[in-house]
Amino acid sequence: MRKIEHIGIAVKDLAAANENYSKLFNAAPYKMEGIESEGVNTSFFLIGDSKIELLEATNQESAIARFIDKKGEGIHHIAYDVKDIVVERKRLIEEGFQAIGEIKNGADNKLVCFFHPKSANGVLVELCQERSK
Repeated sequence: MRKIEHIGIAVKDLAAANENYSKLFNAAPYKMEGIESEGVNTSFFLIGDSKIELLEATNQESAIARFIDKKGEGIHHIAYDVKDIVVERKRLIEEGFQAIGEIKNGADNKLVCFFHPKSANGVLVELCQERSK
């Protein structure tokens, strides 16, 4: 792992959260994107070298909707930048981490995969690798 890529925050209302975080960071989101396959709309803020991703559910079956129903708004995951997502996913599985699903296309031009919070002391882990353009 090379760095923390972003911190994902689940929100009920993306427009209201964007307004709130724009005030907090004194900057607008640099990108907004819907990921239909995941049932989410996202926005990204760049703070120095760090990113914050806000995630809003677009349907009640999405992971974000279930998370908010269970825990309320708040930190949903921590994403780590990796050089080779296939190699790193395999390594973590061999180390005993429980993968959730397969590698797939995510927001912000990334390949992503996830590991269950039970594997990482209650934190959902996301691995990210820049997709080739």
